[in-house]
Amino acid sequence: MSEHLPARMDVDAPVFTVTIAARLADMHPQTLRGYDRLGLVVPRRSRGRGRRYSLRDIAELRHIQHLSQVEGINLEGVRRILELEARLEESQAQVTQLLDLLAQREQTPASRLFTAGSGGQVHLGRSYRARTPRALTSGR
Repeated sequence: MSEHLPARMDVDAPVFTVTIAARLADMHPQTLRGYDRLGLVVPRRSRGRGRRYSLRDIAELRHIQHLSQVEGINLEGVRRILELEARLEESQAQVTQLLDLLAQREQTPASRLFTAGSGGQVHLGRSYRARTPRALTSGR
């Protein structure tokens, strides 16, 4: 039987109807529709315009339920928390991307600077990455 199941399910695939998603999130379907109207969890739409929820959406619904029922946060507070969490995730992704770029840059050989004198002599300078502004090294 397991040979007919996918080895890995895409958590962003919009596969669950509002009724199934509500059962999985332990909520009433009307609550999901209300959250959709408020913009808290906006599912994708099928061709017939029916709501289709992903596993990520269901996890978000459970998170909202925890914040509102266990933590006692009202829906406007929940909306703000979700917004801040999304911004934090975006920032963390940017930091990871920048760290990857820095790591790549450190792995590539540093370019050398040189000058040529009027007589044709070449003077090699320091590596581009080795240069540090004087104000930083002298403590000023």
